[in-house]
Amino acid sequence: MRNPTIQDVAQRAGVGVGTVSRVLNNHAAVKPATREAVLQAIAALDYTPNPHARRIAGGKSYTISVLLPVLTTEFYTRLLDGLETAFQEARYDVAIFPLLDRSRLERYLASHTLAYQADGLVMATYNLTKVFHERRLRTQQPTVLVDAYTEDADCSYMDNLAGGRLAGEYAATLPGALYAIWVETELDQLFTTRVFEDRREGFRQALAAAGREMDTEYTASFDTLAARNTAAALLDDAQRREGGLPCTVFASADLLAGALLDEARVRGLTPGQDVRIIGFDDQPWAAARGLTTLHQPVEAMGYEAAQLLLTRLSGFRGPPRARRFQPHLIMRDTA
Repeated sequence: MRNPTIQDVAQRAGVGVGTVSRVLNNHAAVKPATREAVLQAIAALDYTPNPHARRIAGGKSYTISVLLPVLTTEFYTRLLDGLETAFQEARYDVAIFPLLDRSRLERYLASHTLAYQADGLVMATYNLTKVFHERRLRTQQPTVLVDAYTEDADCSYMDNLAGGRLAGEYAATLPGALYAIWVETELDQLFTTRVFEDRREGFRQALAAAGREMDTEYTASFDTLAARNTAAALLDDAQRREGGLPCTVFASADLLAGALLDEARVRGLTPGQDVRIIGFDDQPWAAARGLTTLHQPVEAMGYEAAQLLLTRLSGFRGPPRARRFQPHLIMRDTA
């Protein structure tokens, strides 16, 4: 048996081939009833578009490039889930480009690499305001930022300042010493991120408003061993101090909070009593471990970023748009 063709879909749905093509390309100029008839025909025939023919016919790659700092954290896995869900619905493939080091950053700024051969570009986390102002980003295709904000491009981002403030307001109500662990972000000065700076600023603002101060601040990378070593140093300090326990710790990412939970339990300390822990992210494992944390809808943020880009690819030419998401505090056993 031969595979069904686009002509077969058109005949079954009672429309022209051009209408089927517009539905496949998620074009806005299709009536809802017509779109539904085409989708039902596609499902009934189990029709799968030929991507090679589609690219040739449309003069497009139907590929989106996604540039990420790293691939190994739960946050970026979830962010990719949101992006890919939206792009797959519109029948776009996703090509992922991890940046990882300075040389790659410079290469992406200096030349037209494979990443720029896609129809659109998603750049995650970095604050690219300076790059856009100076027109250093060498790309002509639509570009959207996710987990970052700029006035110069479409963006979908979290209000990390508000999240840090919520953590600080709650931490300030708890007795005992106050500590914080911040994420080290020194990948490249050109590609800076305000995510953790904003969390820190919001936290400090809330403590100041409540008349509280941090006893000590620590910094750790996303490396598991480094996070655990930082957790050990913090608890060493707290246990040495007279009246150092119980204490409260704001870990600015759940990965750091998880390392602190592990270290506390190895020492026989009870989270929520000897050491109160507040995280940030609400990763999928946070509820099972009883972690009090700031929930952020990571997948929704990625999905919305993809939708912004898809509307550009469908012809939208308006000014840059910003979609802001608000985190909220979820209280569990650790605080």
